[in-house]
Amino acid sequence: MKVLLTGAAGQLGQALIASRLPGLELIACRRAELDLANPEACRAAVQALRPDWVLNAGAYTAVDSAESEPELAEAVNAGAPRAFAEALAETGGRLLQVSTDFVFNGAQGTPYRPEQAVDPLGVYGATKAAGERAALELPGARVLRTSWVYGPVGKNFCLTMLRLHGLKAAEGEPLRVVADQVGCPTSTRSLAAACWRALSGEGPRILHWSDAGAASWYDFAVAIGELGVTAGRLERMAAVRPITSGDYPTPAQRPGYSLLECTASRLTLGLEPLHWRAALAEVLAAVPLGSG
Repeated sequence: MKVLLTGAAGQLGQALIASRLPGLELIACRRAELDLANPEACRAAVQALRPDWVLNAGAYTAVDSAESEPELAEAVNAGAPRAFAEALAETGGRLLQVSTDFVFNGAQGTPYRPEQAVDPLGVYGATKAAGERAALELPGARVLRTSWVYGPVGKNFCLTMLRLHGLKAAEGEPLRVVADQVGCPTSTRSLAAACWRALSGEGPRILHWSDAGAASWYDFAVAIGELGVTAGRLERMAAVRPITSGDYPTPAQRPGYSLLECTASRLTLGLEPLHWRAALAEVLAAVPLGSG
């Protein structure tokens, strides 16, 4: 099986490369090699390489910046999957589009099922929803939604909090973290396993994957401090103080509750979930010493 992977330099891309399946022909493309904002380049890559699958892990993920760069977010998050789907319809390949919990508005207060209608709050979520629709125009394409992705490399909430715990603890100051947004952290290791499994099976076209349990960003930040000390990545953690979303205004509105219902998708994929704290402990053990 030949797979064209986008976003190879990103945190998920690196996890996918590290966990690639035996015997797989993987063509891993970074931004310099395949610009997702260029639909003609996306079409040309499919036509030249003729992959069995495009695993589109690349995305414009700067949620707040998307509000001021809607055209770029649209090009990357919607234009690229549209171009891939159109080209794959000609070559006979398939597409796995990685998507996000931000396609939901977070108002219902119960986990979102894969079949529910989307209703994004901001530009990022709207462009990812458009990318889903474009991908699903291709027969055999699949969408895999996930949430709060982090890993031992790249730019993510976990590594940022690890650094801030070290700084604030040294200064004797608290960390203030939003406590009224609820979802589930998802490690790149478990997400990569779900992506590879999605390429090897059939079933529903829209899948949900996150680690198990639920958390607020405050809960996540506290756990990063506690487990960071246990893993030897921090000498000590900072005090963490809960705040509201109103205390920390951002350009983009975020869903207050974006937990994904993953039960059926886990059965489809044949993967057992790991609680997010256990997954976090694994990630922190893989973070290079001195990162805190």
